Amino acid sequence: MEPYRPRRSVLYVPASSDKALAKIAQLSCDAIIVDLEDAVAPADKVAARQKLAGIVANRPVANHFGHHCEMVVRINALASEWGADDLLAAANCEPDGILLPKVDTPRDLLEAGDVLDDNFAPDSVKLWAMIETPKALLNIGAIAELGRDPASRLTCFVAGTNDLANDTGVLATPDRRYLVPWLMQMVLAARAGGLDMLDGVFNDFRDLEALARECTEAAAMGFDGKTLIHPAQIEAANRAFVPSTETIAGARLVKDAFALAENAGKGVIALNGRMVERLHLAQAEKLLAKAAAIGA
Repeated sequence: MEPYRPRRSVLYVPASSDKALAKIAQLSCDAIIVDLEDAVAPADKVAARQKLAGIVANRPVANHFGHHCEMVVRINALASEWGADDLLAAANCEPDGILLPKVDTPRDLLEAGDVLDDNFAPDSVKLWAMIETPKALLNIGAIAELGRDPASRLTCFVAGTNDLANDTGVLATPDRRYLVPWLMQMVLAARAGGLDMLDGVFNDFRDLEALARECTEAAAMGFDGKTLIHPAQIEAANRAFVPSTETIAGARLVKDAFALAENAGKGVIALNGRMVERLHLAQAEKLLAKAAAIGA
């Protein structure tokens, strides 16, 4: 099993913006998505792609806070005029991951994986998938199943809530009431496939209070983190997706209880008046690993 990587805060940075890219090492986010897609105008896409090798090669080993910051490249859709060249360029740069937009079926990921394999991209280059179309939601179980096969490289889903609302005509209300059923479907599929699941962006980067509420709700829904569009949003996401002190203490109690000699081999034990199973031990160990990786 790969070590836990926190993905609480994942910031989109336009590949065409030297000013934004220069600030990466000073940010406290867990991951950066160097964006060749939505954040780059059509006239600038080729120039942005040509800068990609330098961007990835010069990424900081650790950010200002001493933590490793993943670098992922979001390419244009493979069906677009830029997608195929974007994928080849990203494969040759060997980032931590490549985010595929407009994924509709498992075949989209398998074909991208074949390109990576044919170009000798190391296994460390993973695939992330945007879930942002009606077809993706209809096929999400089959797409997520690829996560159980390491050869597929698939490791993370990203909710594309803006595109999903646009394609379906669903009203994107502040409480996201009409999107929540689909968001929960994404979380369920991601868990079935052993994948991380990131929430979509919050568009009003000036309203940090509303962002914090949405992050807290996303954490309660089971998301691993949130995609962001502005550095000002990082702190709220980092705070929302950290296990609480009480939760960490409870996980330690469970782990310590199962470690006692008298509980060796037991499937169920009594702890502080409640029954605790081995599945709770697995949950506790996962949570403690997450807390350790974050530094909580």
